[in-house]
Amino acid sequence: MVRVRIAPSPTGIPHIGNTRTALFNFLFARRNNGEFLLRIEDTDRARFVPESEKAIYEILEWLGLKWDGKVIKQSQRLEIYKDHAEQLLKKGSAYKKEGAIHFEMPRTGETSWDDLIGNKHISFKNETQEDFVIIKSDGFPTYNFANVVDDHLMEISHVIRGEEFISSTPKHIQLYKAFGWSPPDFAHLQIVLGPDRAQLSTMHGAKSILDFRKEGFLKEALLNYMALLGWRFAGQMENEERTPYVFPEREIMSLDFMILFFELKDVNTTSPIFDIKKLEWMNGMYIRKSQISNLKSQIWEYLDKKYPVETIGKTAPLIKDRIKKLSEYLLLCDFFFKEPEKYEIDLSGKKEMFRNIEIALENLTEWDEIGIGEHMQKVAKDIGVKNREFFMLLRVAVTGKKISPPLNESMEILGKEKVIKRIKKVQNL
Repeated sequence: MVRVRIAPSPTGIPHIGNTRTALFNFLFARRNNGEFLLRIEDTDRARFVPESEKAIYEILEWLGLKWDGKVIKQSQRLEIYKDHAEQLLKKGSAYKKEGAIHFEMPRTGETSWDDLIGNKHISFKNETQEDFVIIKSDGFPTYNFANVVDDHLMEISHVIRGEEFISSTPKHIQLYKAFGWSPPDFAHLQIVLGPDRAQLSTMHGAKSILDFRKEGFLKEALLNYMALLGWRFAGQMENEERTPYVFPEREIMSLDFMILFFELKDVNTTSPIFDIKKLEWMNGMYIRKSQISNLKSQIWEYLDKKYPVETIGKTAPLIKDRIKKLSEYLLLCDFFFKEPEKYEIDLSGKKEMFRNIEIALENLTEWDEIGIGEHMQKVAKDIGVKNREFFMLLRVAVTGKKISPPLNESMEILGKEKVIKRIKKVQNL
């Protein structure tokens, strides 16, 4: 049975590269009807950050990457590691020095394995490897030791992790041999790079998924984009145009689609490049393809439910093709919830024009976008102001902005009373 795990260390908030590793483990498990387990490697107490552990759970739950079974926490398993270290001492595979227990690496031969990413054979000469600590003087295990013991006891079949762990793998394999255990299959993912092809850092956008959520990215877009950081669907579907799992664009894929077709053999052997512009584009695609009822809820929840959901539902269709992130909604639509406090164009000296607009709007019996548009065009013609100038001034009077959602539709949603109140206000500038 396929059993995989992610084993984050709660010493910082996981960034998008770490979370991509979690996603690949999740997809592999679900694709193979296996189990996806979560282990918290919290034995480095000096660097432990409680908020980090909380963030790990929150990220996985928000993305829908639900783990199976109970969470394993290494800090609660010290006796297990101590017992296994004693076994190695008795076998002569470990020794004590300076209050710590060290594992003795072989000095001859090679340690090798066939990595599942790219089907490549990786080998290290044992003479290049040094002995290493497995139990520190404070009684806590080191990463390399606890990692192997837990993977064995949790019956992990495949270890899917970043390529930065390749150099540690000879130590792990030799520990397996010392215990007489069969090692799991290893798959080392290429690290994610920034646009300058350096390792992804905060300079490039190596932020937490929670930061991306705060900026208004949808979880569906984040999952989709992370999957493309190293994996491409390489198969062929029957009746592809009818599949319920994928949009017409091949790069836009739902989580269900990924589960159906994810294969480790299709994971790239070259490092993917993180491109924030591509992520923003993809997020915009998801927003545009979202049903209005879903988009309404997403915006409402993103804004902490502080704004009337009915108004959000009415205005969402006006801006869904104009925004790439949920955070951009208020930049365009804040005037629906409060009167403009300032105007992007000087409206002083236009009292007569706005008085004519006020009279025309007062006389409107049917308050709808068509009627509003027709009456405003007639006012512009009657007073001899070009449509472009007229509607720009009207837009700024109603919204405070030079750029806004469609004006006539916005005025309809605002309602007759609010619009006329704003037209009266600018006459006093």
